[in-house]
Amino acid sequence: MSVIVEIIDTLEYKIEKLISKIESLEKNNQEIKVELTKSAAVIQSQSNEIEALKVQYDTLKIANSLLGSDDNKRDTKLKINSLIREIDYCIAQLSD
Repeated sequence: MSVIVEIIDTLEYKIEKLISKIESLEKNNQEIKVELTKSAAVIQSQSNEIEALKVQYDTLKIANSLLGSDDNKRDTKLKINSLIREIDYCIAQLSD
């Protein structure tokens, strides 16, 4: 009988350890999920900032070309031609 009691005590101890380990892992999992959410928000914010900076950079390149810089003159001409084509298309749509 004493052997059975020892086995039961051992099983109870191991089950308690497993439950404790599960709780610890669940807590750790929740912390990681929160961290992941925060990281995703930071990544999204940085992506938005990168896009805004790209637009600003392109605008500055065009402004620089219009001020007389020869570095991006070709790009500026292409952009102006593209805008003119868009305006012509809009006018054609309004005429119909």
